[in-house]
Amino acid sequence: MISILFVCLGNICRSPVAEGVFRQMIIDRKLENEITCDSAGTSSYHLGDLPDRRTRQNAQEHGLTLTHRARRMTGEDLAKFTYFVAMDEANFDAVLKLSQRSVGVVSDDNIFLLREFDPIVSDDPNVPDPYYEGPEVFEEVYQITHRCCEQLLTYLKSERAKE
Repeated sequence: MISILFVCLGNICRSPVAEGVFRQMIIDRKLENEITCDSAGTSSYHLGDLPDRRTRQNAQEHGLTLTHRARRMTGEDLAKFTYFVAMDEANFDAVLKLSQRSVGVVSDDNIFLLREFDPIVSDDPNVPDPYYEGPEVFEEVYQITHRCCEQLLTYLKSERAKE
């Protein structure tokens, strides 16, 4: 079973969207017995909270219902998940530092920025944080996440074929 952990700062905007989008893709392709996903934050600002209401509203406009409760990534996640997908460089670095403290648990090759899978070339490797922004940025995050998750799924299928 391949397991993906999507990671952002507070686990209430970007990573829950990635989790919801990716989970729906898994369901649509009937891959539930092969791939699973979750999300977490690198901070504990919003522990136990539902995703931001604007995030949930935007997701609902795209047919997704987000019920995930915010949690902080832990060392236990390093042993539980196959791949870690960060929404921005700061959270990538946080995942990398946590993995380096747990030598041998996670290969650096299993930690990615989500936008590494973006078919649209951008100078910005980060998914923008919409928390202090308007609805257009929440939509931008959804669009980036959707297209990147499609490519992530393609990548995972190719990795699976190599086994």
